[in-house]
Order: sequence, then structure tokens, then C-alpha cells
Amino acid sequence: MTSRLNAERISPKSGGLDYPLLLVVGALVVTGLILVYSSSFALAYEAYGNPAYFFSRQAFWAFLGALALLLSLRIDYHYWRKLSIAIFGMTFVLLIIVLIFGEEVNGAKRWFFGGSIQPSELAKLTLVLYMAHWLSSKGEKLRHLTYGLVPFSVLIGLVTGLVILEPDFGTALLLGGSAVVMFFVSGADLKQLGILFLVGGLTLTLLISQTAYARERLETYLSDPLHDPFSPSRYHVAQTLIALGSGGVFGVGLGASQQKLGFLPAPHTDAILAILGEELGLVGSWTVVGLFALLAYRGIHIALRAPDDYGLLLAAGITIWVTLQALMNIGVTTFTIPFTGLPLPFLSFGGSSLVVSLSGIGVLLNISQSAVEKRSRRNEDFALRWGHRRPHLSHPRRP
Repeated sequence: MTSRLNAERISPKSGGLDYPLLLVVGALVVTGLILVYSSSFALAYEAYGNPAYFFSRQAFWAFLGALALLLSLRIDYHYWRKLSIAIFGMTFVLLIIVLIFGEEVNGAKRWFFGGSIQPSELAKLTLVLYMAHWLSSKGEKLRHLTYGLVPFSVLIGLVTGLVILEPDFGTALLLGGSAVVMFFVSGADLKQLGILFLVGGLTLTLLISQTAYARERLETYLSDPLHDPFSPSRYHVAQTLIALGSGGVFGVGLGASQQKLGFLPAPHTDAILAILGEELGLVGSWTVVGLFALLAYRGIHIALRAPDDYGLLLAAGITIWVTLQALMNIGVTTFTIPFTGLPLPFLSFGGSSLVVSLSGIGVLLNISQSAVEKRSRRNEDFALRWGHRRPHLSHPRRP
């Protein structure tokens, strides 16, 4: 079956590996290692007697992540299509098991093996792999209620529901948001999206109203966190803003942060951007933001050149997930959105997050190797999807 999207002859492009993307990710990982050490050496010495405790663990995970990137880079991305159902099914089972047997920390059950393995982090990649396969196989049926919107809503509802039970609203929002954008890119019409936003918004409002900690965080966001900075609900946000404000334009100097010395809780994890802002100032912060902007640009570039619909959706999904997670972390750190615990990709301390993110980049780089020369009609079709009228994606081309 031939569609407008695949109507033109594909011309392979030699040497398609996206080196700019590889350099950007490498720069983010190296920056993350430096920041993890700078933000955690005082805490690590006090807790473990070894100032490099967190740094050495992060370096080990970075090494494993680099191996995962190289492995996924060498695997033809079409192979993941065959495995997507099994991998996603395994992740779904792990999300159930962690609720029963997972280690409880601060009232949440999200981890195995001392916090080293977090199934919800794995879900970020496996959900993208599965959704790219599922959406690209629907074709015209995607516009039908019983084949498109209903099964999509049930699937995303089940996955995000399990994550919310951990509880982890931030990751649930990230998973749902990434999937919805992929649904939109694949050709869902505005009516379907309107229903999704209406039902999703009402469900989210109900969940927040019935969940004490989520309601408290929303109330903190709607108030002035510096009015009572030492109250339990405002303390973390207040200390984050103090760290950012203390840095000024050029920062107080690498390693010279004061907020990491017992004021800002766990500065090497979700709040690492605040330490970056304090030590390297506005210049350092905007440099990191610029790197994420370049990552998003290269990801979209790869998606536009993907040789088939599955590759387009897979590249778009990985780019959406990483970029949206970065935006959410930056939004929380700058108090632009309500507080939620999401790591900054490639920078925050955390083994699962780093390895899974680098694995996703490896898949994205593999797609870049299969890039095709620019075709005006393909670019027009992709632009139409983000305009007022978007044609559906075709069935995947068979080799």
C-alpha cells in the first residue's frame, strides 16, 4: 500500500550518523559528572567518609550507559519493533511487582536493589518503543474511535495509573504527555486530542484533589514559597530559588556552592540545575539549556529524515521524552511549574535514568544512520501534521 508519505523514491544518505547529537549528549554527560561531584562531595564525605562516593557510582553508570548507547547504535532500529511488545510487557509487570516488593523510601515504592533499578525509568523508553510500533501500524484506523482513541487511552491510563500508585505524579505526567504528542504526530485529529485533554484534565484534577502531597504541592505553587521558607511544603522550593538567585550572571565558582552544604536536600539529584545556577550562574545555566535545545533540534532533524513511518515516530518519541523531561525539570527548578521529582536527563545522579536515556540516544543515532535525502513532499506532510489538517501515517513499508 503506497501513501503520499512514501510516494517518492527514497535516496539513502551515506555517513548518516548524527555526530552533532553525539557531541551534545557527550557534553551533557561530562557536565553531569562534574556537577554530581561538585554538588555531592560534602554530603558523600559526611554520610560515607568518601567525597567521591556518588561520583564514582555515577561514573560507573555512565560507563554502562555508554556501552548501552554503542550497543543500541549498532542494532537496526527495526529490530526493536519485533521486541517492543515483549519489552513493554516486561516493563508493565515490573511496574506491578515494584508496588508489592519494591523498597519503600519516604513513603514511595519505586526502586529495586538499593535504588539502583527504577522500573518507571525503563518505562520511558519501552513505552516509546511500543507506541511507535502500535501507532505506525494503525494507518487509517487510527482515526476510528474503537481502534485509535479508546485503546490508546486504556493503555496510557493503565501505565500512568501504576506509576501514580508508587506514587510518582511527575513521571506519570511525562509518560502520558510523551504518548499524547506521539499520538498527535501520528495523525490523530483535533477531536480526539480534545477528548484526551478533557478526560485527562478531569482525571488529573480528581487525583490531585484526593492526594494530599499532590494537593500540597499545587497549593505551594499557587502561593509565595519565600513567605514561609522553612515550612515543610515550601522549604525545598525556597532553597532551590535561593541557590539560583545566589549565582548571579557568572556564579560563585565551581565547587563553591553554599546551598549544597546541608541547605538544599539531595542537591545531586533532581535539584542539580540549582547548583549549576549557583556555581556557574546564568551563563552556565543557559549553556545547558542551549545543549538541550540542540538535542531537540537534532532529534527533529533525524525524525524528518527517517526512511519510514516507524522510524519517524520512534525518533520523534525519543526526542519528545528527553526534551519534555528536561523542560519539566527546568520548570520545577525555576518554579515555573509545580514541584515534582524528575531528574534532569544526563546530569542528575541516578543509574536507571542515565543508562535508559543513553540507550534511547543510541536508538536515535541508529535511525540517523538510515537517513534519507530531503524530500519536499515528506517535509510538507510532516508540517501538515502540526498545522490545521494532518494526514494519517501510512502503514509501515515492508522491506
